[in-house]
Amino acid sequence: MVLRKIMGLMAVILALGAGPQGALAQSETAWIQLQALPDLPSAQDSARSFELGLGEAVAGFALGSRWYVVVIGPYVPSAAAGKMAALKSAGRIPRDAYITDGSDYGAPFWPNDNAAALPVPFADAAPDLAPPPNLAAPVDDETPAEASRRESQLPRADKVALQSALQWYGHYAGSLDGAFGAGTRKAMAAWQGAMGFAQTGVLSSLQRGLLMQSYQTDQASFDFQIIQDPEAGLEIALPTAWLEFDRYDPPFVRYRAQDALGAQLWLVSEPGDTATLAGLYDQLQSLAVIPPQGPRQLDASSFTIMGENDLGGAFAMADARKGTIKGFVLIWPAAQSEMAKRAIEVMRSSVRSISDQVLDPGLVPLDEALRQNVIDAMQIAQPKTVLSGAYIAPSGLVLTALEGVASCGRITVDGATQAVLVNRDDPLGVAILRPLSAVSPLAVAAFSNAPQGVGDVLIAGYSLPSGLPAPVLTQAKIIAETGPSLEPGVMLLSADVTAHDLGGPVLDIKTGALIGLMRGTQSGAKILPQGTALAQTDLGAFLALALGSAATPAQFAPITPQALYDHAMGITVQVACWP
Repeated sequence: MVLRKIMGLMAVILALGAGPQGALAQSETAWIQLQALPDLPSAQDSARSFELGLGEAVAGFALGSRWYVVVIGPYVPSAAAGKMAALKSAGRIPRDAYITDGSDYGAPFWPNDNAAALPVPFADAAPDLAPPPNLAAPVDDETPAEASRRESQLPRADKVALQSALQWYGHYAGSLDGAFGAGTRKAMAAWQGAMGFAQTGVLSSLQRGLLMQSYQTDQASFDFQIIQDPEAGLEIALPTAWLEFDRYDPPFVRYRAQDALGAQLWLVSEPGDTATLAGLYDQLQSLAVIPPQGPRQLDASSFTIMGENDLGGAFAMADARKGTIKGFVLIWPAAQSEMAKRAIEVMRSSVRSISDQVLDPGLVPLDEALRQNVIDAMQIAQPKTVLSGAYIAPSGLVLTALEGVASCGRITVDGATQAVLVNRDDPLGVAILRPLSAVSPLAVAAFSNAPQGVGDVLIAGYSLPSGLPAPVLTQAKIIAETGPSLEPGVMLLSADVTAHDLGGPVLDIKTGALIGLMRGTQSGAKILPQGTALAQTDLGAFLALALGSAATPAQFAPITPQALYDHAMGITVQVACWP
């Protein structure tokens, strides 16, 4: 059985009220139609993707003789409009999805394991996401004393992650240190009040889960993508759900809003020294789009400006290095103030110079021919390889497969954080990466070399990197504790995995212990048949040398299914190898 569910796609959303529409008022059921496709394989792939990404009841039907539709539901008609509005608002279904009574649907093709049975309509406008099979949904029945006791047992990394989420929502401004002092308690109480919970200052297990899920969903809603502009010599994580390229206007590369609200982004790129930097600092503050109210700072090699008033706000930063001035300016209307301030932190941590190239310093627009050339040269940077890894230390060290990172121009983990290869074992085919800036793992893996025998294990990995922003969990079975040629130190698995699961952790389903790391599907000259895979298991000595200690089987206790799920999602990290 394959367990697949993504983390953090339960958003805190308000169902938008709407009544039944047209003929739906007379129907007992309503479907939300997501896509129509002209062939069955494409429709099955679509249904599978939506099922993985939504956690909703996905169905598929034939439509006429050639077309197939993918839908979710059924719902009672009075609930369907609110459900559709909420999913569109969260960016989880296509904008052109619509409601239908399904009267023209033919034979079902999805779910393909029980095509004849259709689900009972949901009565609720926005039902909670169902947990994977055999994983119990959390119940918020903790007393404050119980919540405090369980909170005290959280690893430091989990506490830091909670502070990051509270900071993201504007409730916390202190250090990300994992120490829950008065500032953190005040932030927790503020978040509880905003969510309608009692303001105890201590989050229950359910509240912690909701906060972290909302945090991950919000970040995903920006659709940050690493953009490289070779003409400006800059790279930045751009919120592509908001902004699109507009024009070159040296010393700026201008981006415009994709909606009517009017957010703008200017990438800054020009030659200059500290005097040029100071001049740009003064010039920006004279612009009407940058409010004069707000903190700002100028030093010898950089500046930051934050301005805000009733109409909106702006943030600017730039650095002077090696004879160049590079940075960015983000401008937003008041309606987007809260989200813009969250985007700033991602953008300022990702912006970097990729060359000494700068824009033409002349302040006249480029002629049309040159403008087209530079537009054609602009590109969304794409990695050579996307694979998986596991956090193995609170500092953010990542264990992954050596073959995926051995020949990279650069490496990133967790989306955009730069990392370097610091330890490798060529015979084992494994490597350890160290992030170059601070990360806060939700959980940390610990290795066990206890014999497993034939049985179930759990694989975690970014199986579908372009379709899902979070790990996929796959329940697999150990076929043998040696390779197909009886080689030691590996185990042969019966598993439904993809090439992007390479480097992903293999966990003991009973204790959550790390027992292996996913390898490729080739053993020497042999290519494994579909549905089988290899995992490297002989990791104890390598990890002991790298970390200074080794886990023993006695350190691991039985784990609940929900805790196993949370742990697997928390330790798994996406690794990208760039040219």
